[in-house]
Amino acid sequence: MKLYLLAASTLATRSSSALPFRGRPPKTEENGERRNQAVEQFLASETPEASAVLQQRVHQDAMEIFDFLVDTRRTLHRHPELMYQEEETSKAIQTILREFDIEFTTGWAVNTNPDVHPGPGGYGVVADIGTGKEPCILLRADMDALPIMEQTNVDFRSQYPNKMHACGHDGHTTMLLGAARILKGMENSLNGTVRLVFQPAEEGGAGAKRMREEGVLTQQPKPALAMGMHVWPTLPSGVVAARPGPLLAACERFEITLQGVGGHAAMPHLVTDPIVTGASIIMNLQTIVSRNTSPLEAGVCSITKFEAGSAFNIIPDSAIIWGTIRALSTETLLELRDRVQHIVQSTATTYGCNATIKYSPDYYPPTVNDPALFESFSKEVGALVSEEGRLRETEPTMGAEDFSFFAESIPSTFYLLGQGSGQVPPTNYGLHHPQFALDESVLTRGVELHVNWAVRALKKLAENDETSRQIRTAEL
Repeated sequence: MKLYLLAASTLATRSSSALPFRGRPPKTEENGERRNQAVEQFLASETPEASAVLQQRVHQDAMEIFDFLVDTRRTLHRHPELMYQEEETSKAIQTILREFDIEFTTGWAVNTNPDVHPGPGGYGVVADIGTGKEPCILLRADMDALPIMEQTNVDFRSQYPNKMHACGHDGHTTMLLGAARILKGMENSLNGTVRLVFQPAEEGGAGAKRMREEGVLTQQPKPALAMGMHVWPTLPSGVVAARPGPLLAACERFEITLQGVGGHAAMPHLVTDPIVTGASIIMNLQTIVSRNTSPLEAGVCSITKFEAGSAFNIIPDSAIIWGTIRALSTETLLELRDRVQHIVQSTATTYGCNATIKYSPDYYPPTVNDPALFESFSKEVGALVSEEGRLRETEPTMGAEDFSFFAESIPSTFYLLGQGSGQVPPTNYGLHHPQFALDESVLTRGVELHVNWAVRALKKLAENDETSRQIRTAEL
């Protein structure tokens, strides 16, 4: 990893990022005394009044940088980059962190599967704010875009063909940068370290797993808790939702190649037809959830692409089928995968074809909100920030998130942040839709969610450490 140690004289040195940022937030020193007083009062007190003062202070700070948030998000939106290719996005993040006088390391999330995912990777950025000692907590934002041609009419739409921020990652990155600005301003009052993780390659590339393997969870100071979030178009703007336990599904994808014997469409008795074989496989796979999965377990098996042939009068030699399976536990996911393997092979054999199946290099585990952490303070933080004044407890969704690799290792909380109420342009188009649009009014709420969770998480860890110390002293 490359380490950047920043001094005042280095702030004038810009990154070589080609992304043009028009606006900058106010200096972090402004209102610093009042901000630090709010943090110190909260850390020293259990009263609702102290919590309210802190939230009000964080809200005011977030509103002060709204223009910066909008400008940053729109700049990122104009310049989307696909997984393991986020070079300019990474440089832009580094530029802003330098201006905030925040130390960071780069070179995270190197692509270990270049034959599957084009691009070298290594564009992840990690920054620590605070004491540099434990307790330590982790905040994460993803940063990659999707291979989609944008169909919105906004003046900041994607400048790159077939590349689009259609999943809100430009917003996620912007929110964490805003949180970095505020947390840096209260750094002298923090009772631990906040680790900011700007993560590449969420969209199928398992960037979080790469960063975990590279030591982002074990590097000192070692994070004890983690938090992430995702904008959610099916929730009203500003509403915060979550649940204890599984929130997002485990996910695996597969590619089936069928090899038969082609020939003339008028003489099907002389061929081994991979299209008929594939059609049977697709129908047989639909029995997995209904007949091989408990009715009390959630599961999905979806076929998303079936490709074969080139002319109306030719039966092809081969066919390719793509699909995905989902479940709310890793155990169920692996059971589904075993059934896919068995059904594909047995059906292909019945029709006389050969079948090979390729799976993703990294299936995603489910994203699980630690129940004790959720009840301890994550639920309270969600309510504090939510437009409704309460956290909306939601049902699990079969979407998947590679934040799950962090949540698999340390107690974590993942929130859904509603953004579906915007009117111009409409912001209720689904994730991965070519007309997906972010309601920029929720950018400040995302900042507030990060900052409030971080301060309270550090406080909770410090309290637990003190309790453990007292218990050890009493035992002596």
